[in-house]
Amino acid sequence: MRPALWNPPVEPSSAESTIIKRVRRAKLFVSLRLQRHELFDESFQTELAATYQDSPKGQPPIPPAQLALAVILQAYTRVSDDEVIEATLMDRRWQLALDCLDAETAPFSKGTFVAFRQRLIEHHLDRRLIERTVEVAAQHRGVNPKQLRAALDSSPLGGAGRVEDTLNLLGHALRKALGVIAHQQGRGLAQVAAEADVPLLSATSLKAALDLDWDDPATQTQALQIVLATLATVEAWTAQQVLPAQTAKTVAANVQIARQVQTQDVTTNAQGQPVLREGVAKARRISVEDETMRHGRKSKSQLINGYKRHVVHDLDTQLVRAVGLTPANAPEASVTEDLAIDLAQQKIPLSELHIDRAYLSSHWVRERSADLAIYCKAWPVRQSGYFPKTVFGWNWNTHHLRCPGGHELPFALGEPVHFPEDVCAACAQRSRCTSSVHGRTVSVHPDEPLLQELRERQLTPQGRAKLRERVTVEHTLAHVGHWQSDRARYRGLRKNLFDLRRCAVVNNLHVIAHADVINTAN
Repeated sequence: MRPALWNPPVEPSSAESTIIKRVRRAKLFVSLRLQRHELFDESFQTELAATYQDSPKGQPPIPPAQLALAVILQAYTRVSDDEVIEATLMDRRWQLALDCLDAETAPFSKGTFVAFRQRLIEHHLDRRLIERTVEVAAQHRGVNPKQLRAALDSSPLGGAGRVEDTLNLLGHALRKALGVIAHQQGRGLAQVAAEADVPLLSATSLKAALDLDWDDPATQTQALQIVLATLATVEAWTAQQVLPAQTAKTVAANVQIARQVQTQDVTTNAQGQPVLREGVAKARRISVEDETMRHGRKSKSQLINGYKRHVVHDLDTQLVRAVGLTPANAPEASVTEDLAIDLAQQKIPLSELHIDRAYLSSHWVRERSADLAIYCKAWPVRQSGYFPKTVFGWNWNTHHLRCPGGHELPFALGEPVHFPEDVCAACAQRSRCTSSVHGRTVSVHPDEPLLQELRERQLTPQGRAKLRERVTVEHTLAHVGHWQSDRARYRGLRKNLFDLRRCAVVNNLHVIAHADVINTAN
């Protein structure tokens, strides 16, 4: 059965007006009470209701607009699912926004709330929440630019899963496999581990159970051999068990995690013994609980175990237009195609893109049209004591490169230019140009024209002022990070993207509320 539309009163009652006057902090509760009918208009509520089956059977569902509002408030207050239900009964501000003032029972259950969140994710309606805030802002402020001047930046988001070394990853996965069987059979883990002849896995600490001298360099190899033997034993024993289909599937999945860890982290030495691989495997799994977490870097000194969140900030309205989430090891530029899909729903073309250098290899830059202006600091030219390539003459009409000595050679984007060694040997500028006996080589970037344009622009006061416009996206990232925090709430990429999107909604609602205060004051 599809839910009915939610039609709470628009004008505050006398009791609500009293609460509104008493709210000194957390003003978003008041803003949502006064604007909920605009955010969740009839058209958007119809979209939300369409995610339910149109069937005459069953109880009438809770209005999805009311649940969606609770989803936003959860992000704003950073509370758990259980605390959401408590707040609807004990916090007058929640009751004000959700139209359940003085309710004796919660307007919805925890199960209903969690199921609705999953429904939002499955139907990508978390993205629509962002779009609705943009639409409401246009109605409130009368600002609806025809083109988008956007700034894009990222910040780290630590994963919720526990990060472990190879031995503990193997032990954790195998312990989970046996734990599933123990739970299904109503037995203790120690009993199942003893029956499988792997008592090692019943200990709370794998390394403590191994009881080895970890100061001895040979211990690591010895411990690895024991754990891999344990893996083989568990795999053989679980394959012989008669289990319900779902239990068998879960057990096999956990054993497969252990095999995945072995494949990525273990190799063999010259004697054929298993040893830990040197370095880090590409896309290495670092957590048993969250398969999408990765090691990564935000900078040379800042390491990340988890994800990177990306925000597209509207420089004209100060709103978040779109957000993205990638594993920490993914290049920043890899997110832009997903962001472009989100922006396409808003039907507004990009006219300016303000980015840092990590996004210069993105599809937005590589495939840009003449209508898109890129603003970014250029990569610095290497200063080696010789002529930098910026003093060479670049003829973009004929694609010829002229050296300081006056010699010209053709060039192609993405291919280095090698000046002949005999020409360089006879050149009066040789001592200032190169020390190579083979002559000077000039690297040519695949997007060299853009880099030269960026270098020339940042040499002017106007160009530097334009680059400083991007600073506002850093403030927006800080605000979004405040509500989402620096550690993920959920496990898995998609759920954390949902969380990031609703935190962007909270940011946009604050922007709208702040603009309304300014407009009222004026």
